[in-house]
Amino acid sequence: MSDQPRRPRKPGKPYRRPQKDPVRILAFEALRAVDERDAYANLVLPPLLRKAREGGDFDARDAALATELVYGTLRRQGTYDAVVAACVDRPLREVDPPVLDVLSLGAHQLLGTRIPTHAAVSASVELARVVLGDGRAKFVNAVLRKVAQHDLDGWIERVAPPYDEDPEDHLAVVHSHPRWVVSALWDSLGGGRAGIEELLRADNERPEVTLVARPGRATTGELLDEEAALPGRWSPYAVRLSEGGEPGAIPAVADGRAGVQDEGSQLVALALANAPLDGPDRMWLDGCAGPGGKAALLAALAAERGAVLLASEKQPHRAGLVAKALAGNPGPYQVVTADGTRPPWRPGAFDRVLVDVPCTGLGALRRRPEARWRRRPDDLEGFAPLQRGLLRTALESVRVGGVVGYATCSPHLAETRAVVADLLKQFPDAELLDARPLLPGVPELGEGPDVQLWPHVHGTDAMYLALIRRTG
Repeated sequence: MSDQPRRPRKPGKPYRRPQKDPVRILAFEALRAVDERDAYANLVLPPLLRKAREGGDFDARDAALATELVYGTLRRQGTYDAVVAACVDRPLREVDPPVLDVLSLGAHQLLGTRIPTHAAVSASVELARVVLGDGRAKFVNAVLRKVAQHDLDGWIERVAPPYDEDPEDHLAVVHSHPRWVVSALWDSLGGGRAGIEELLRADNERPEVTLVARPGRATTGELLDEEAALPGRWSPYAVRLSEGGEPGAIPAVADGRAGVQDEGSQLVALALANAPLDGPDRMWLDGCAGPGGKAALLAALAAERGAVLLASEKQPHRAGLVAKALAGNPGPYQVVTADGTRPPWRPGAFDRVLVDVPCTGLGALRRRPEARWRRRPDDLEGFAPLQRGLLRTALESVRVGGVVGYATCSPHLAETRAVVADLLKQFPDAELLDARPLLPGVPELGEGPDVQLWPHVHGTDAMYLALIRRTG
C-alpha cells in the first residue's frame, strides 16, 4: 500500500512518512489472520513472534506487548465494539474490517492497558497510516479521540443496558461475551449474579501454562526445576508455569516426555483410569484421540498396569499428532485412523473407553477467546448427532463391567447432560458412576454423579465428565 498522501499537501508543509512500529504491525497481522482466515490466535501468534525475534526486531518485552495487544483485544472485542459503535456515525458492519481491527487495538490500549492516552492514540494513528493509508488514518484518529474521552467504567455506564432491565445483555457487554453464551453458561452454572460474573471474568483472564509429566517418562520434580514453576492444584502430574514462557524450550516437553495440557483434561483422563472395574483391565480405547494429550497420559498410565491403549482419530493429520505424542511411550500402544461412529474394532473389546467429543469449545474461552464470536446457537445442532453417535459407539465398544468416560470441553447442557441422558435411555444396561470420588481433593464438584469443572472455581477449562458402566 502506498505511503503517499491521498490529498495534495499544503504548500510549505513537508510530508512525514509514517513510523513503522513492529509490535503493533504484528498485532494487526495476527488480528487480520483471525478475522480473514478464521485462524486461532494461539496458533497464528507464535510463528509471527518467532519470525520477528529471528529478524532481530523483537525482544522479550516486545513479544509480551504484542501478545497482550492481540489477546486483550480479542477477549474484550464485544465491549470495544459497543464503545466504537457509540463513536462512529455508521453501523459497525459498514466499517471496513481492517479499520475496525485498528480501532479495536486502539480501544484496548486506551481502555485496557496503562499506555498513556496520547501514546495510545498516536501509535494507533501511525499504525493506520502504515496499513490503511493516510485517509483512513484520519478517521481512526477522530474515533479514538472520542474513545479517549472516558475510561472503561465510564463507557460501560453509557453503552451497557442496566442489569435490572436486561441482566444477560448487561453481562454480555460488560464481560464481552455473546448474549446466547452468557445465557447458556448461566443455565449450566445455576445460581445468582455473583457466580456468572466470576465465570465471565475468568474467561477474560490469561490462563497459566500447565504441563503434564507423563508417567514413566518424566517427573513433576524435573519440571519444577524450571523457573517460576509451581505444582499443579489437583493433578499429581501437573506443573504450572506461573509466568508463561515457552514450553517448547523445556527439554522434557521438547522430547515428548512431558506436554502442555490443561489440568482439567488431566483430571478427566485420571478419573477414567482410576474408575473401578468388574473384571480384567487390559485394553483401553481413546475414541477421539486427536491431538493426543489425553491419549499420551492414558497410554502412560496403561503401561504402568500392563494394559494397552488403542488411540483412534478420524482425521489423518490429527492421527499423526497422536502418533507423535505417543512416541516413546514405555508400553505397547496402537494409533489408528478411523471414524469413531463406524469403528473397525469388535463390540465389547475394551475395558475402559474415553470419548472426548468434538464440541463448541465454550469451556476453553480463556485460551481461544475468538471462539466466542464464531460460534452460533445453530452449531449445537450440528454437533449433537456426532456427540450421540460417538457415545453410542463407546458404550457398544466397552465390555460388560467396563467403564466409558464421556467428556467435553463445553459446559453447555445440550452437549453434556442432555447427551448422556439420551444415551442412557437407549442403553438400559448402563449406569452412571459417581465421578466425584475419582477427583480427590477437588472441591465444589456439585451434586454428581457427573462432574463439571469451572475456570473460576477450579482454575481449569470448563471440562465435563460423565462415567458410565455397562452392567447388562
